[in-house]
Amino acid sequence: MRQILALSAALCMGLSAPAFAQSSSGSSSGSMGASGSSSSADTKAMKAQADSDYKAAKDKCKTMKGDEAKACEKDAKAAHDKAQADMKAASKK
Repeated sequence: MRQILALSAALCMGLSAPAFAQSSSGSSSGSMGASGSSSSADTKAMKAQADSDYKAAKDKCKTMKGDEAKACEKDAKAAHDKAQADMKAASKK
């Protein structure tokens, strides 16, 4: 059971890393001529990714009980809050 959880966690992180790398490399390229719609699309994509990751993390917590489940849910919420803060910071650039 722990192998499945570890595999699903690795899969979630593996799928979110390229999206983060793509969005951060695009913003650091210095392209000032980018349109606002591209930024809006990036923000929507980041929100969708954050929500998807949060849902997957909460689903992982459902198999746990007691303090372990509470800690898991707290970690999932913290990761989601951080993703939202990153999204706000990226949209202000």
